[in-house]
Amino acid sequence: MKIALIAPDGRMGRAITESAAAAGIEIVDTGADVLVDFSAPQALRGSIDRALSENVPLLVGTTGLDEGHDQLLADASADIAVLRAPNTSLGVALLADLVTRAARILGPDEWDIEIVEAHHRHKADAPSGTALHLGLAAERGRGEDAHDELGRCGTGLSRETGEIGYAAVRGGTVAGDHDVLFLGPDERLILSHRAESRAIFARGALTAAKFLHGRDPGLYTMADVIAAE
Repeated sequence: MKIALIAPDGRMGRAITESAAAAGIEIVDTGADVLVDFSAPQALRGSIDRALSENVPLLVGTTGLDEGHDQLLADASADIAVLRAPNTSLGVALLADLVTRAARILGPDEWDIEIVEAHHRHKADAPSGTALHLGLAAERGRGEDAHDELGRCGTGLSRETGEIGYAAVRGGTVAGDHDVLFLGPDERLILSHRAESRAIFARGALTAAKFLHGRDPGLYTMADVIAAE
C-alpha cells in the first residue's frame, strides 16, 4: 500500500515515515492509495480537494478543527472514505470505548466527570482534541449533551450536575497523558492513557490507513478501526 503525507516534515509526518517501512507501507508523493493529513486546520480544505480530485480516502489526524471543518469532512465523505481521528492511538480508541461504558453506568446525579490532559510545551490547542473526544465518549454513554467547563478560575464557583470539566497542563516534552476521572460518593474511578512517544500515534495512523484502503465512501472513526481488528 502507498500513502501520501500532507505534512511529511512535521512531527507526525516524520514519525509516520519512520514507522511505515516496518508496516509494509510506502510513502509517495503521487499515486497514493490513501492521503494522510496531520498538518493544520487551515490546510484541511486543500487536503480534501486533493483527496476528491485523486479519488482516494482521506485520514485526518489534525486537531483544533471546528464545526465548519467537520461539515467539510462530512460533505467529502459522500464521495470518498474519510476518517477523522483526534488521536490515532489504538489504546486511546479503546479508552474512549471504556469511558462510554462507564458513563452509561455511573449516572450524573452521583458521579462527576473531570478530564485532565498534559502535553508538551509546543502544543497550540487546549483542551486537546483527545480530551474533547473523550468527553464526547462520556456524553454518548449518558445519552445527553453536557455543559463543558473548559477551565475554572475565580471564587464562588459551583459545579453543575452532569457537567464535564477539563484541565490542561503544558510543559516539557510530554507526548500525551489523559485521565478521565469519575468522581462518586466515597470512591473514584480513573481511566488513564499514557503516550510514551509519537510512535504509537504513527503506528495507529498506519493501521487506520490500511483500514481505509479500498473502503467505500463514508465517515469513519478509530472505533471502526479497532472493531475491524
